[in-house]
Amino acid sequence: MSLFFDSIFSYVALSHFMVDVFNASRPVLLTYLGLSESRIALFSTIYIWASALTQPLFGWASDRIGPRWLAAGGVLWMTVFFSLTLALPGDLGLGCLIIAAFGSSAFHPVGAVQATLRGRELMKGRETTSTSLFFTAGQMGHFIGPILAGLILAYLKIPGMYILPLVSIPIGLALMSQLKHNHPHPQPAKAESANRARAGLAFILVLATVAALQSWAQANMVNLLPKYIKDLGQGATVYGSMAGLFMGGSALGNVLGGHFADRYPKRIVTSIVFLLAAIPIFITSRIGWSLWLYALIPMAGAFTGAVLSILVVLAQRIIPGGMALASGLILGFIFSSGALGLLYTGHLAELHGFPYVLTLTTWMVLVASPLALFLKE
Repeated sequence: MSLFFDSIFSYVALSHFMVDVFNASRPVLLTYLGLSESRIALFSTIYIWASALTQPLFGWASDRIGPRWLAAGGVLWMTVFFSLTLALPGDLGLGCLIIAAFGSSAFHPVGAVQATLRGRELMKGRETTSTSLFFTAGQMGHFIGPILAGLILAYLKIPGMYILPLVSIPIGLALMSQLKHNHPHPQPAKAESANRARAGLAFILVLATVAALQSWAQANMVNLLPKYIKDLGQGATVYGSMAGLFMGGSALGNVLGGHFADRYPKRIVTSIVFLLAAIPIFITSRIGWSLWLYALIPMAGAFTGAVLSILVVLAQRIIPGGMALASGLILGFIFSSGALGLLYTGHLAELHGFPYVLTLTTWMVLVASPLALFLKE
């Protein structure tokens, strides 16, 4: 596939991998530091909001000044403040962790647009597939990040975590070099903008509801699963691996979801994968600790993660304004709505236990499945 030999796409995808390695290390690091479910949910929510709510602003800026400094600068920003998180004690270090989130916010809408544009140019318009591959790179970071963080913390403790910033520096500098031409993103034609404006409020509400349910379901699994596995008596290596397996499954699901969405109606693909997601999540809520979790958790990740690129491409086509602004709006909404839901379910997990939250998550994907049928192409 010519996309993989394209230097711009390759470095954008590699940077996405590194950014989400940092992002995915957060729940494992917070668990290792001994925070309760409520404090994990609180700091995770603040972190995600810091990243999510500013994405439209960074997307708007990228549509006007080009992607170079926001994309590469986002990687390097995360590198600096993640390092300070490891160096500074207590709430001061946690504050630096939250500041690091702005690097993720700057990178994501810019990277998503670059992936879409390369797919249009190099894959004969199969932009959902190229966008899914971009998000798969990030989800592979979410897969590797918790496993790597768990192993590092188990054997090398906090000082070993400096390995991650050391790896990210050359990646950020290489991306800066690849985007040296810094072309601003193309703006939609007037006719296309008019069509977007006529799309209707109903479509936007359905898209927002489906995106919120998907994000909330994934946020519950990614952020609270490590604490649940720890409470079942397992160590950092195991609960880090479980979080990684969920996102590894999500990465695989994203590729398959993008592939099928370029061949079949996107709303049908979205509805089916939500329905399938209910099965492993519900079984997980009933069995406690079991080796079956090594199969069920990645299955849950695959089905809930398969729709992300579909939602982003639909938003890029329908939301008025530039592509990076549209990407920032949908990604910002997805991440922030999941974080808002997590704040509530973190409290529920302390009151009723994580199996109760898993049952609630099952209902989320079951509700999202029929709603997805109302999405327009």
